[in-house]
Amino acid sequence: MELLAERAFVSRATVRRVERGDPAVSMGIYASVLFVLGLADRIGALADAATDRMGLALEEERLPQRVRSPRSREGER
Repeated sequence: MELLAERAFVSRATVRRVERGDPAVSMGIYASVLFVLGLADRIGALADAATDRMGLALEEERLPQRVRSPRSREGER
């Protein structure tokens, strides 16, 4: 852990917070740690809405339960 902290230019306490997923840690720190671990290719997945299960579930809750098609006016077809 000490070597990781040194290479990422952060403290060991910050690395522990990253390991716990502390939301107060900046994205830049997460990116630095991923880079040091050789996982920089996964940085794009952090902000990918398609892989955000919680965000997708919240969006689905916002969708209307039933969709009605608009009524056609008389004489129009």
